[in-house]
Amino acid sequence: MDTAELLKRIQRIEIKTKALTQSNFAGDYHSAFKGRGMSFAEVREYREGDDVRDIDWNVTARTSKPHVKVFEEERELCVMLLVDVSGSLKFGTRHQTMRDMAAELAATLAFSALDAGDKTGVIFFSDRIEAYLPPRKGKQHILGIVRTLLSLQPQGRRTDVGKALEFLMRVQRRRAVVFLMSDFCAVPPFDTPLRIAAHRHDVMAIRLCDPLMEQLPRAGLWRVEDAETGHEEYVNTSSKRVRQAYAAWMVQESERLATTFKSAGCAAQRIRTDGDYIKPLKALFAMKGRLRG
Repeated sequence: MDTAELLKRIQRIEIKTKALTQSNFAGDYHSAFKGRGMSFAEVREYREGDDVRDIDWNVTARTSKPHVKVFEEERELCVMLLVDVSGSLKFGTRHQTMRDMAAELAATLAFSALDAGDKTGVIFFSDRIEAYLPPRKGKQHILGIVRTLLSLQPQGRRTDVGKALEFLMRVQRRRAVVFLMSDFCAVPPFDTPLRIAAHRHDVMAIRLCDPLMEQLPRAGLWRVEDAETGHEEYVNTSSKRVRQAYAAWMVQESERLATTFKSAGCAAQRIRTDGDYIKPLKALFAMKGRLRG
């Protein structure tokens, strides 16, 4: 992609996503993530006058001295976007690729955060950390996020969600609102790092998918290449048994992921490349609110 085409795509995304965030979607973001009052800051020894309801019994038992949790007022939030840029995200059969969809989602969430006075940071990952943009405010920072996502040439082809979550825990000590975007295809188990990250942060998962990923069409013999491994093989999509086996595998994968997210206390939502993504995002916010409540 040359510079002129890149700038055009960035401009199109900016115009579309800013229009969306200036609509009633901004209110959904604000109500979902603002007004939480106090956030955890540290644990210290008990002092005379401290509220006994703030005692941290685990630390107290471990140290044999009473300790209390200290909270501070939240004035702004930090939004962290964890965006999968592995080989499989280049896939798309209709309107756009999953990576294009990720760029729009990232811009929509970042502009919503900006309108609410929050900072946004991004971790781009494959089977390694491809790039990290620390949390900042400002329109140019958001456009830089989109530019990086559209132009980044990943060094890795596969996906390691756990590695991205572990990196998040190292660079983001304060609580953040985290959006984890991936197709979650052929991903090694990441239950433990997700559970650890969700304990400190508000983690929400966005599962990107294309219609062709969910159901194979009846279209004869196909040569299929795995975008992450390079493995090629022929698939007879005319075979009803093949199509049913693929559909059953997709259902099994979806159930496995749903269990992973539910066990960690994370809200999760599927977003397709051929549909509206504002409604699924609103549903995700509402789901997170119910989990928090």
